[in-house]
Amino acid sequence: MVPMKTIAGIELGGTKALAVLARGSEILASARFATTTPNETLGALVDTLEGWKRREGFAALGIASFGPLRLDPGATDFGTMLATPKAGWSGADIAGALGAVADCPWRIDTDVNAAALAEWRWGAGQGLDSLCYLTLGTGVGGGLLLGGRPVHGALHPEIGHLRLRRANGDEFSGSCPFHGDCIEGLLSGPALQARFGRAGEEIRADDPRWSFVAHDLAQLIGALLLVTSPQKILIGGGIGMGRSFLLERAWQHVVADLAGYLPFVPGDAAEDLVTLPALGDRAGPLGAVALGEAVLIDARTKEGKF
Repeated sequence: MVPMKTIAGIELGGTKALAVLARGSEILASARFATTTPNETLGALVDTLEGWKRREGFAALGIASFGPLRLDPGATDFGTMLATPKAGWSGADIAGALGAVADCPWRIDTDVNAAALAEWRWGAGQGLDSLCYLTLGTGVGGGLLLGGRPVHGALHPEIGHLRLRRANGDEFSGSCPFHGDCIEGLLSGPALQARFGRAGEEIRADDPRWSFVAHDLAQLIGALLLVTSPQKILIGGGIGMGRSFLLERAWQHVVADLAGYLPFVPGDAAEDLVTLPALGDRAGPLGAVALGEAVLIDARTKEGKF
């Protein structure tokens, strides 16, 4: 019999895709692939899942993907990629390709909603009712959790495409092909490459242009605090976790911009409210595992087994 805690998870990102086999937060096996074309990348993931299904077996599958995604189960294009800056991926049937091979309960959600779920389950969000997870990397995304449930509506949160107040003197036009200077067009890896002329990890911390980036991040944090009132905001992704000085500089702007209006926002240290994910770069793949666990829990609840 397949152990009920054995879960397969897929984290599909704009740069790389990870497949994991796990029990709880313990990853038993993993495979990594570059995100190239849908046929190539999804084909490699399907092959991995089929191998695990034959050898080890798994009780559920969680799929955590970059977006935007159609997450309405009643829609004819449920589980497909909508219009995305990632070339060739608009219209890709992610759920159809991966869910068909699972032969078990499965669930799909955005990678950031899933990462928030993992942090709520095993990381920095334990014991909280509301949580926001931001990722700053190839793109900028945000997942929201209320009562342990990812937020969905007409679509899902598209935090990265907010257009917020720009810093005085900042003439960078942004890099988003849809909106120019939305948050993704200002803070993503490609945006930093366009602004600085080199990759983010190669830019010196004392480069004065980081002040514009810190301002933009502060605008996003402030908007989230005002609109969603989360108990904690976690900032992950290669840029979020790789450039910790950005958070320190951004927080100074946040405090100044809010001007004492929100009583739960401390005036000095941000650690209790805005911090790095406790799971680090494991939040993504474990988010997929958490989705798999969630679909099993829901199924058992409906059957009256809890």
